[in-house]
This record gives sequence, C-alpha cells and structure tokens, in this order.
Amino acid sequence: MVLRIGHRGASGYEPENTLLSFQRGLRLQVDLIELDVQVCSTGQVVVIHDAKVDRTTNGTGYVEEKSFRELRALDAGKWQKIPTLQEVLDIIDRKVKVNIEIKGEGASKLVFDIIEMYISKRGWEWDDFIISSFNHYELLEFNRLTSKVKIGAIIAGIPIGYAECAEKLNAYSLHPSKEFINKIMVDDAHKRGLKVFSYTLNEPEDIERIKSLGVDGIFSDFPDRI
Repeated sequence: MVLRIGHRGASGYEPENTLLSFQRGLRLQVDLIELDVQVCSTGQVVVIHDAKVDRTTNGTGYVEEKSFRELRALDAGKWQKIPTLQEVLDIIDRKVKVNIEIKGEGASKLVFDIIEMYISKRGWEWDDFIISSFNHYELLEFNRLTSKVKIGAIIAGIPIGYAECAEKLNAYSLHPSKEFINKIMVDDAHKRGLKVFSYTLNEPEDIERIKSLGVDGIFSDFPDRI
C-alpha cells in the first residue's frame, strides 16, 4: 500500500500549513501529515514553509526576524493564523503520524523538546514522528539528540550513490522529488532498507507513474487523489 501523505495538510483545498488545512487532511483520512517548521525571533516554533511570509500571508519580511505576536497578526488565508507546532499536534491528536520538515537552521533542539514533551505528557510515541529536511546537517543534529525518531532525507536531484546519503544518516526514508526519482533510485533505497516517499504529486498521471516505480508513499496537496 502506498501511504497518502498530506502535503502541508491538504493544501490543494485549504491555505497551506494552517489548522484548516490540517483538519481537511484528517477528514480525507491521510496516513501521514507533513508540515514545515521555522523559529521566529521570540523563539516559538511556527508552522510555515518559506523563509519569508510574503507568499503565504498578507505580510512581508523574514520569519526569523518577526516576533510571534507579529506573525500572529498576519492572515495566512481564509482568516487563518500561522500556527505553532504545538497547535498543529493538538489538532492531529495522534490520529495520524506526523512528518515535521525542518526548514530553519537551528530548529532541531526546539523541535526535539516539543516532541519529547508530547511523548512524556500527552501520550504520543517516538514512532508517531518523522523528522525530515533538505539540510542534512539538521538531521545529523537531530540524530545526536535522539536516535528514537525516524529521519527522512529530502533530496532534489540524483545524488552520487543514489540513496547512500540517507543510509549514512541512519535515515528511515528517502524523500526524492518527482522530477528526479527513477526506478534505480527506488530499488537502491529499498536494498539499503530505506522507505521511499516522493514529493509533490498532484496530477493523476504523475501519481500513477511514481506508484509504478514501487514507492512507499506520496506527498500530495490533494491526498485523496492517491
């Protein structure tokens, strides 16, 4: 079975990375919800993809330079606010597993602390989480903090050695883009004991093509199409 992974919730239907989008993903019965985190100037872990707020809100400027109060004053679409990681985890409430993509540098320790709190006080388990990033140094840092959380190595392109980079990180999964994934890469990852989750697939023909390669999961803005 190919896992249906809600990309930034169900961002084809609702404003991405908002509580509305994550609620929609849950209603569509995704297997996994993916979200992006960064750290604002006052230290909160907020759920937003871009380094700047310009594309996804009615504001301008860099997330890391704004206070949480400033970020909360913005409209992220349909009168939604930029949520904290904790608010999203409360919405998900262990109904599905969560893929947290670390976007901002230095976020690993703060994310780890939140995860540890949800495990110790809210009844979550280490297995409920996957931590992924394009920044493999952040993944190394997370591995240093704990080996209990699954790691997903995101790549854009075809690395020398195919899935070797993910294996060296002691990763659980390789996350290749739809533009570069091929059968050799998928087979190589599987030989190394890695899962393969490809991003971001929205068109039915793309979804079927990637499925035929033998992937284990697909990220989609329209997860009900998988």
